Amino acid sequence: MSEEPSTPQRDLPFYHLPVLMQEVLDFLQPAPGKLIFDGTLGGGGHTEALLQQGARIVAMDQDDEALAYARERLKGYADRFCALKGNFRDFPTVLTEAGVGGLDGMLIDIGVSSRHLDAAERGFSFAKDGPLDMRMDNSAPLTAADIVNTWAQEDIERILRENAEEQNARRIARAICQDRVKAPFTTTLQLAEMIGRVCPKHSKKNPATLTFQALRCEVNSELPALREFLAAAPKWLKPGGRLVIIDFHSIEDRIVKQAFQNYAAPFIDRPEWPAPKTNPNHCLKLLTKKPVEASEQELELNPRARSARLRAAERLP
Repeated sequence: MSEEPSTPQRDLPFYHLPVLMQEVLDFLQPAPGKLIFDGTLGGGGHTEALLQQGARIVAMDQDDEALAYARERLKGYADRFCALKGNFRDFPTVLTEAGVGGLDGMLIDIGVSSRHLDAAERGFSFAKDGPLDMRMDNSAPLTAADIVNTWAQEDIERILRENAEEQNARRIARAICQDRVKAPFTTTLQLAEMIGRVCPKHSKKNPATLTFQALRCEVNSELPALREFLAAAPKWLKPGGRLVIIDFHSIEDRIVKQAFQNYAAPFIDRPEWPAPKTNPNHCLKLLTKKPVEASEQELELNPRARSARLRAAERLP
């Protein structure tokens, strides 16, 4: 592949403003000759910045709309960029089939894009009326409407707790099951307004925020996908290769933190053991002791970056 800089495509509408851009560049250190994997391509913002530094990028996304947008946006970099369809949890299979291996960097930016939230027809936002969908991959079988209209109350309550730590999980799950008997839930505002009735607003946060987070995570199997990615990613990095993960809520960040700590510990110990043992998973060096957050300057430009947390690690020799 040629390493000469190319001219990107500019005549496209706004899709998404990537978060923590400078921090991503600082940790991944893109340069000519480096091969970097972007597992959440989205509108291509992070990938474009990496390409501008001369790196080669292989990217993935499960959203057909995002793939089409990013391929058009980045067609000027075709000699150093390819985009593949799939969820980042499946990257070992997808990259193997594409003949890719030995990565210098890996990036995933978990969560919804501005496009997902702003496009009412995708059903992600409780602020705009649309179908109760929430699928990032439109070919996936499960929708948010399926969950709220057909799942048992205890299962709805469980995902509200597990995926969002919603303190009113039982009250909301009970209300969902009571209301759906009268009429099925079909739109985002229908669900959001019902939650607002049973859980009055006590802060700036919309009472439906965590329920929508929990449903989206379940529809797209987000937490299992993150765990599967973390289990496989270090093996794909070259020595000195770097892994960067951006997440947006405490449950995701806890999963990333615990995985990084496991990979970075030279020894493991348990109370019943006479002495610590060598950690067979020790393969990373932490580059961030605490998650990196958006600067005040970035927040002025992009308030949606407020929840973003970045953690980074480097593959040991």
